[in-house]
Amino acid sequence: MDYNLKQKRMAYGISQNRLAVYAGISREYLNKIENGKLAPSSEILKKLQQALEKLNPDSPLELMIDYVRIRFPTMNVQYVVEQILKIKMDYMIHEDFGFYSYTEHFVLGDIFVLVSADTEKGVLVEMKGKGCRQMENYLLAQHRNWYDFFSDILKEKGIMKRLDIAINDKAGILDIPMLTTKCENEECISIFRSFKSYRSGELLKSREDDKYGMGSTLYIGSLRSEVYFCTYEKAYEQYAKYHIPVEDTDIRNRFEIRLKNERACKALEDLVAYQDAERTAFSIINRYIRFVDSVDGKRRSDWPLSPDWEYFIGTNRGRLKLTTRPEPYTFQRTLNWLSHQVGPTLKVTKELDTLKGTEILDTIIKEAKLTKKHKKLIKQQTASISELIYEGDETLC
Repeated sequence: MDYNLKQKRMAYGISQNRLAVYAGISREYLNKIENGKLAPSSEILKKLQQALEKLNPDSPLELMIDYVRIRFPTMNVQYVVEQILKIKMDYMIHEDFGFYSYTEHFVLGDIFVLVSADTEKGVLVEMKGKGCRQMENYLLAQHRNWYDFFSDILKEKGIMKRLDIAINDKAGILDIPMLTTKCENEECISIFRSFKSYRSGELLKSREDDKYGMGSTLYIGSLRSEVYFCTYEKAYEQYAKYHIPVEDTDIRNRFEIRLKNERACKALEDLVAYQDAERTAFSIINRYIRFVDSVDGKRRSDWPLSPDWEYFIGTNRGRLKLTTRPEPYTFQRTLNWLSHQVGPTLKVTKELDTLKGTEILDTIIKEAKLTKKHKKLIKQQTASISELIYEGDETLC
């Protein structure tokens, strides 16, 4: 008897008949499996497990904001930080270098605010994955959400330069190698210009798990265009980065909508107007691509949607809401660097101190001079989130 299968089905509140229908088997067959009268094949067991996750009352798919880059037409960096991000300027660390041709920047964790003497550049705010998670922590404390933040961007005439919407697949609904095969077999119907020549490399596929454990990654569309898609095996990425076993990760695959410039601005307007991230995300996906199953004798345009893709875009599943995973900014990245790069040297120094009766390590620490940046870093790490949030005069300009 597969106790785990039955227990999970009952915990989800799913009937045998409903699970059997989703898995493509009879209820009688499922009943025999659950009661130990039949041992399912690995293929049937996989279908049952996938069907269970599709029926999970906590949706197996979740939508997240995963990259934001906005330019504001102002030179007043304090206004952007305090009135738009609503974070106290005093907690931002200043660096006298920048990127994207900006000359300097301010940073809090993974939230970057770039400035330049060039008035046409204005102030640029950038938050990648971790930065978005940290911003969600601040938004929570500010009693705001992403829709509120995006609305404030439009009010301040902010121009969205990059916006990524990620769809996390926690049930393995998207089989990335299979999607790649479908692309190769012309079972991906797309309006991308580059799609016609994907077999020569414009539709990119990488398989790097032998070297990095990264699993499969599939890009659809030109990386230079204002919209393209990237879908990859997230579980392998987590294994490569953090050594988390693939079977222990809660996100199996990820589908990212990557938007730039005008396309990013249009998506921003849609998100603010409808406050429905699912509508925004899947209207973009459905406009550009669909995965189908080939049928002999039928025109390619009439091929039916692949069942997993049909479920992914909305058939027979619940509505998706914009999910947040607020994370506090921590010192962990710096500690990881210290552990790998400096730790061994410190340990050698300590061993020498013990063997020779010296106090070199203590002397090094005692005589170390903390810069303003170091002191600001300590201030960031010891502040409560309420201390970081700006609630000052709304008329600051």
